[in-house]
Amino acid sequence: MPDSSTPSPAADYGLDAPGAVRNLFIVAGAGLLAWITFKAQLWSGMLALGPFVFPLGRMGLSAGLACGGMGAWMAWDSKVGKVRERERLLDLLAWTGRERVLDVGCGRGLLLVGAAKRLSTGSAAGIDLWQEEDLSGNRPEATLDNARLEGVAERVEVHTADMRKIPFPDGSFDTVLSMNAIHNIYSTPGRAAALAEIARVLKPGGTVLIVDIRHLREYAAALRAGGCTDVRNASSEFGAIVVRIITLGLVWPGTLIARKDARAAG
Repeated sequence: MPDSSTPSPAADYGLDAPGAVRNLFIVAGAGLLAWITFKAQLWSGMLALGPFVFPLGRMGLSAGLACGGMGAWMAWDSKVGKVRERERLLDLLAWTGRERVLDVGCGRGLLLVGAAKRLSTGSAAGIDLWQEEDLSGNRPEATLDNARLEGVAERVEVHTADMRKIPFPDGSFDTVLSMNAIHNIYSTPGRAAALAEIARVLKPGGTVLIVDIRHLREYAAALRAGGCTDVRNASSEFGAIVVRIITLGLVWPGTLIARKDARAAG
């Protein structure tokens, strides 16, 4: 079995939120340009919009550095950080190597392939709608290529499917994973449907791991309604608060782990 903690240097798990990264670098460039031209006395540095006047020249340096730094961090995290984070997250679960695993919203296979590397006789399936606005190069071929590069192609399968209608029978999986995917459903009923499907395909006694940037309390309630017990937040509450402050409340990350009641009907 391959070393589960060592990713192949050739595997590529894509750039998360490529549009956001692009926009951050555009704003960074514009801010630095405004500051440089202001310091060179090429303009006043003031922008008037009706009765409001903004000191863009003076603000340009701080805005440029902040946006550029955020864009650089997102790019680094997409290429390096999230692979390290994957191992920490998967270490939160107990593995026998015999599990049947489902990754909901698998993208290019970050968790899917990481889980498959921990299996011996088990197997891992991933579902996604392959939206490239959420992840660069998001397509099933990229996922399967990463599985091949990481040496687990024989244990991985992918399907094009909506997480609100998971195409597997009740109680099909020992472990269900999902990372930064469910929040892409913008309606509360839609997210509830996805969580109900996750609970449905999970075997009694099975475990679910959900990592996301918002709605974690909503997910926990939906999992309990679906027959899961011992639902707990496995992330740092302090860290989540810091991120929420920095992002002005747009992001509140968390990690949920839950177990389906062994007495559930499946």
